Amino acid sequence: MLTIQENFLNVTLLEPKMKHPTIFQRFDQLADGENLIIHNDHDPKPLYYQMMGERGNVFTWEYLEQGPEWWKVRITKRLKGEDDETLGQIVAKDFHKAQIFKKYGLDFCCGGKKTVKEACADKGLDVTKIEQELQLADKNAKSSRSLPYNEWTPDFLADYIVNTHHAYVNKNLPDIKVYANKVMNVHGSRHPELIRVNKLVEAVSDELGAHLIKEERVLFPYIKTLAAINNKAELNQANPFGSVQNPVNMMEMEHEVAGQLMQEIRNITSNYSLPEDACASYTLLYRMLDEFEDDLHLHIHLENNILFPKAVELEKSLKN
Repeated sequence: MLTIQENFLNVTLLEPKMKHPTIFQRFDQLADGENLIIHNDHDPKPLYYQMMGERGNVFTWEYLEQGPEWWKVRITKRLKGEDDETLGQIVAKDFHKAQIFKKYGLDFCCGGKKTVKEACADKGLDVTKIEQELQLADKNAKSSRSLPYNEWTPDFLADYIVNTHHAYVNKNLPDIKVYANKVMNVHGSRHPELIRVNKLVEAVSDELGAHLIKEERVLFPYIKTLAAINNKAELNQANPFGSVQNPVNMMEMEHEVAGQLMQEIRNITSNYSLPEDACASYTLLYRMLDEFEDDLHLHIHLENNILFPKAVELEKSLKN
């Protein structure tokens, strides 16, 4: 096992052709969970990508110092069997980090099953920068906390989703449809994208209207039944699905459709950018769409990343 002193490597003292080979050799000598701190006179980011390419996802990378004169990075060898958390898992533990993912356009709800590295690779983003912001979020955590969604029981969470997010959809989507049609009729000749926006809003309404009914009348009542019999430690009620995983898969696919429709609206409106001739109704429509999409992200996150995994695990525990 390497000593703390041996785990520090001043790369500036090495000749250029020996820098990366020496770092790789020192990293390979680490036991699981041990780390190597490298000291350099420039950002060693190319080393990160070389290590990912040659060693794979077997390390974590943490900047301890970032210029302008010196860079210091802690490279830790992962424990065997330890995997990166997905975007959904990260946000489930700390919803404040959703803001970081939103900042970079990373989908933590419908696309919440990807790791940070996978999501960044898909979008061509600098993964080291985003991982650093996530690490800083841990260090600079404020005393204020978001609601502890991950701590709630499945039945309580299901009721919360219906009373908060389903209610939000039912209240606001009809108004959005009215304004989308109105703004299209007034401004559509000068801004033809509004014709597509109106059609997409109708599609979102059709998709979510049927979707919410299936959740409220079929899936959620079954999840609440699982929670109700949990104390008996046995599943003694007939399951119409074969497994709760089946309707969960269907709901997740429908979430994906709704999310893609809202993303297309955002794309064709250039992130809800208003033209100079936008009237009050035009402005209100874009604000309502922006707020609706934001609520939908949280809504889908609570189901895909928290409620549904809890329901699957609960059913599994009762069957065993």
